[in-house]
Amino acid sequence: MSKGKILLVGFGPGAREHMSARAVEAIKEADVVIGYSTYIKLVQDQLEGKEVVRKGMTEELDRSIEAYEQAKLGKVVALVSSGDIGVYGMAGPTYEVLLQSGWTPDSDIEVEVVPGSTALSACASLVGAPLTHDFCSISLSDLLTPWPVIAARLEAAAKSDFVVALYNPKSGRRTGQIVEAQRILLQHRKPDTPVAIVKSAYRDKQDIQIVRLDEMVDCKIGMLTTVLIGNSSTFLEQGLMITPRGYANKYNQLTGEVNANEKRGRSLTMGLDGWQECARQYMRENPGESLRKVMGYFGMPLAQTIAAIAAATDEDSAGEFKAVAVSTDLLELVQKEAAALGRLRAVVRSEAGAVTEVMLNGADFKARGEWLNLENEYFHLHIHWAKVAGAWMVQRGDSLRSIHFVDAAGDAVFNLSLRKTEAEFDAGALAHYQQLWQQQMAVVAAG
Repeated sequence: MSKGKILLVGFGPGAREHMSARAVEAIKEADVVIGYSTYIKLVQDQLEGKEVVRKGMTEELDRSIEAYEQAKLGKVVALVSSGDIGVYGMAGPTYEVLLQSGWTPDSDIEVEVVPGSTALSACASLVGAPLTHDFCSISLSDLLTPWPVIAARLEAAAKSDFVVALYNPKSGRRTGQIVEAQRILLQHRKPDTPVAIVKSAYRDKQDIQIVRLDEMVDCKIGMLTTVLIGNSSTFLEQGLMITPRGYANKYNQLTGEVNANEKRGRSLTMGLDGWQECARQYMRENPGESLRKVMGYFGMPLAQTIAAIAAATDEDSAGEFKAVAVSTDLLELVQKEAAALGRLRAVVRSEAGAVTEVMLNGADFKARGEWLNLENEYFHLHIHWAKVAGAWMVQRGDSLRSIHFVDAAGDAVFNLSLRKTEAEFDAGALAHYQQLWQQQMAVVAAG
């Protein structure tokens, strides 16, 4: 008996002219073609003389199992899907079925994935160039994915300024998901952000709507629709939705000349190696800005912003700011060193923007398991110490002497600052802070 073979074929929008040569060849090669009934109709003209197995919308695993069973009989099986079969397609479920059945790549049954033009790229080609910069795709279907997971992905994508492609945005029974997606996106995007709503790209019932983000949910949207939501730089002109690649950051768009301070073929001055220098320049030129204002301006976590300060030199200062990483034991820093700093102000910020300032004595902290606690008759402060991954000492002119504790992502957990009395720091506390500072600077100098 001849060896069986499974061809996982993505055929793009559906028309033969949009199929790869390998996709056409794979279907021609197959003895059996398996697919969702709608997909079978799209390639019906290529199925003469073949055994055809049609399956329903929710029968994905049945399709995979059928393909495996047919291949075990020595047949060449084409499991077909529109778009790219590896993007929200049948490649994943089929590999899962095969692996759970004991199949390995060295088995008698060969498996080949034939890629195709996915829905987001097909839809994008009809409305201009909305995907020219970083983008992501998120399915709004909560049939197999918990909604909190989907919401977290929407939040992350919106906050990170990705162009977002929404798959499975709405169905007859799932009408609220697109509304929730809009609500989350509007927290981070302007209401007039361009949105392209494309149904049945390159098919008979193709329909294209280009609207604002705040108008999105009022449009006709269904399961055959892909929604493309622009980022902060996406614009509309002459009916085209364009997301700039970023060339204007480096080149004059009319002449092609390189902008001042930039170099052809090199990272931007605001690239990985250069943005810290830009941050320090910003601090020199804006001496009244707080540390959090600087963080917000550059969109960087607290630890990375302070690291930019710590890398300052006499020739490239960070204005009034100075910083050094803490290399001593952090718990000892709080329980022993902070005690010698006397009266302190602790600041804790919530994700929603609330700020709590607690006046305390450095000797009042007590470690209890994974927690660092401070309790008295006026307040309880509980810090999940297991989350603390690092600390920085920060000075600002004569106004600030602080220690900032951060998590593994570089975000603030809490900070402690020396308090002033009648506009002056306590001399003993200031001296101990400076001694601690010099200890950390010595560690840095020693490498």
